[in-house]
Amino acid sequence: MTQLRWGEPESLRELLCEVVSWKSMTLTEGECEFPVKLLAKLQELDYFTHHPDHLRLDNADLGRRFLTALYKHPEASETIVLISHFDTVNTEEYGDIEPLAYQPEALTKLLHERINDLPEDAKQDLLSGEYLFGRGTMDMKMGLVMHMSLIEKASIEQWPINLLLLTVPDEEVNSSGMRAAVNKLLELKEQHKLTYKLFLNGEPVFTQEPGDRKYYVYSGTIGKIMPSALFYGKETHVGEPLSGITAPYIASFLTQQMEWNSGFQESVLGEKTPLPVTLQQKDLKLEYSTQTPYRAAALYNVFLMKKNASEIMNLFEEVAQEAARACNEAYKKICLGQGVAPVGEVRVLRYEELLKYAIGKIGAEHVEEIKRNILANKDWDDREKSLRIADALIIQCQELTPAMVLLYAPPYYPAINSSEDELVKKCVDYVKEEGLQKFNLPVHQIHYFNGICDLSYVNYKDEGEGWTAFVTNTPVWGESYSIPFEGMKLLDAPVLNVGPFGKDAHKRTERVHMKSAFEEVPAIVEGMIKMMVHEKVYV
Repeated sequence: MTQLRWGEPESLRELLCEVVSWKSMTLTEGECEFPVKLLAKLQELDYFTHHPDHLRLDNADLGRRFLTALYKHPEASETIVLISHFDTVNTEEYGDIEPLAYQPEALTKLLHERINDLPEDAKQDLLSGEYLFGRGTMDMKMGLVMHMSLIEKASIEQWPINLLLLTVPDEEVNSSGMRAAVNKLLELKEQHKLTYKLFLNGEPVFTQEPGDRKYYVYSGTIGKIMPSALFYGKETHVGEPLSGITAPYIASFLTQQMEWNSGFQESVLGEKTPLPVTLQQKDLKLEYSTQTPYRAAALYNVFLMKKNASEIMNLFEEVAQEAARACNEAYKKICLGQGVAPVGEVRVLRYEELLKYAIGKIGAEHVEEIKRNILANKDWDDREKSLRIADALIIQCQELTPAMVLLYAPPYYPAINSSEDELVKKCVDYVKEEGLQKFNLPVHQIHYFNGICDLSYVNYKDEGEGWTAFVTNTPVWGESYSIPFEGMKLLDAPVLNVGPFGKDAHKRTERVHMKSAFEEVPAIVEGMIKMMVHEKVYV
């Protein structure tokens, strides 16, 4: 039998360090180069030497590509899709040791010389000798490395089930890699006559509280959506403040209503979504002058479990209407006290209403030209473009002001949950039993992964087409941003996340627990897959 390249803890550690060394920060050249290096690495395996067409790169966007690697047993159709992302967040918080951020062995060694610079928790973990530090060690190149080792072992031992490794760019920003991969998964399903039975992610285990050492498996992933607003007031000179109404004044009322609003909080299966917060609030005025700021914008973060985009927009509109009423009452009271007439009442309208009005007033061709000019700006991301399109349209329709224009800004991650699925129940029970018996590892189930995850783009359930409010109220929809909702519905298989234990993702003390990463989790996942084959629980 062919000897395994990545079958031992030490070889997995070496592979992780090599893969981590391939810098792949989101929106950098390294992110574009990473899958090419990975392709070359996988081509070293005998299986892909004999089946080169099972290993391929496909386009995402901006020169970035995702990789698929299929191990196919000649007599199997049942398939587990192994999902990971290879992009990382940036490394500037490492300061003067930034050059070592992608060199786990050297960084971990150096940190012993800088141990007094570390937080107490990281200091104790470093001294324990149980952790490997570095950008991407935890989030989430170890998950990818584990999947590579599974593909290798399955191909050598000829497991009677198919494994499809999918690793994508851009999970940390817009998940353009996973969104692009949806149609490719459907294409591969048809081409190779695959039956998808489980979407298995390898995102790391996050602590639930400081000092938490529990191991978790996740049978779903939390959703995220960004209801946003463009505020348009009435301009005036600062010497005549009540001849207008400022956008920051209007915005303050909605932000007060949105921040920590428990009306958006969901509780499902004993777990709660975090409260909404403001991700950004800003004036759109580009320069200083004594003209009052009359255009502003805000992005609000809302987490989801059961609610869809339409339900969130309805609730957002209710909150905005209440904020507008409070704003108008406060503003009128001030005007009355100063003996001046108000310049108008703040109204609330959705972007879809503004768009329809603007088309009726200036024509569809002019509206499209406005959108094209904004979309062509390479310095603006999808969030900025969304706000600027709404801003440009309301400027053409100032008879509607003062106003709050409600819209959605990307990204949108639908919530997915498979806790009640029989296969997932079997898998979770296996992981709990195996973890305890083999490694004395108490395993706990979490129903919603508490960080955004690419699993949001498979197994989508939405009978009432609640996604349509997102389509009609996202200014960049169909241009620079889209979600393949119909394709996601067709990827109809449960989800599960089993990954290594680590700490401090997105911090300079990011680290992965070595025994978890190189011994425990790979053995548990391998055993779980073999259990599925042996017991035919996927049938």
